Amino acid sequence: MEYDTYVLAVREETERFLDALGTTDADAPVPTCDWTAADLLWHVAEVQHHWAAVVRGAHGEAVVAPDRPEDLDALRTLAATAGTELAGALAEAAPDDAAWSWHEDGGTVAWVARRQAHEAVVHRVDAELTAGRAVTPPTVELAADGVDEVLHVMLDGVPDWGTFTPDGVTVRLECTNVDASWLLRLGRFTGTGPESGTPYDLDAAAVQRDVAAHGADVTGAARDDVDLLVRAPAWELDMWLWGRGPADGFDVSGPGGAALLERVRQLMVEATQ
Repeated sequence: MEYDTYVLAVREETERFLDALGTTDADAPVPTCDWTAADLLWHVAEVQHHWAAVVRGAHGEAVVAPDRPEDLDALRTLAATAGTELAGALAEAAPDDAAWSWHEDGGTVAWVARRQAHEAVVHRVDAELTAGRAVTPPTVELAADGVDEVLHVMLDGVPDWGTFTPDGVTVRLECTNVDASWLLRLGRFTGTGPESGTPYDLDAAAVQRDVAAHGADVTGAARDDVDLLVRAPAWELDMWLWGRGPADGFDVSGPGGAALLERVRQLMVEATQ
């Protein structure tokens, strides 16, 4: 997707987020997590303030979070200000400008714009659900890009101090309304954190990038080889991966069945917490 499309998504999705929570009680529960509406407002305000500073050249670990207002109206104002700051900073920057990131594939403003566009989409959905509104889907292009982003940024990747060992189980995710597909190879992540000394032995997955959202030809034979094939529209697949929607209506096949579908869901829970 074009850089300007991400910048526009940040602006529009933040506006929808603020509109949804404009008259919501502070203690209204967010159905998708243990937060209240006030917690959700604060989270988005803090995140967007942080990344606006990063886009303008700050090191992420040096950014100081604003104080959280006790008053709900002041919290709404803070969230609106942070959203304006982030959209403005992105609009003024060039996509190739350097920017701090916690992710090995980051390092540019373009990466920040993409990450924050999808962050805004997901939390706009949270806001609409909290307000009891119908959830509005984005464009198919943005939804399919959201699937690609959450898989590659949140699920895929191994730090240099760890090891991923495939266990031979494969899962293919396909969008039914756009030419986009991804192959997940499941396995174990092991390693010891160099700073904490904490040992890890976790269920994990690697995403095969050469079939992801690039029009790759997925043959019938390839489908037959996987342990689980999941087919769904891009938006429904994106929301399921983020834990914001069910797998109802998905076309699910393969010997792995419901147990393997649940394994993928739990992997995404861990990856997106």
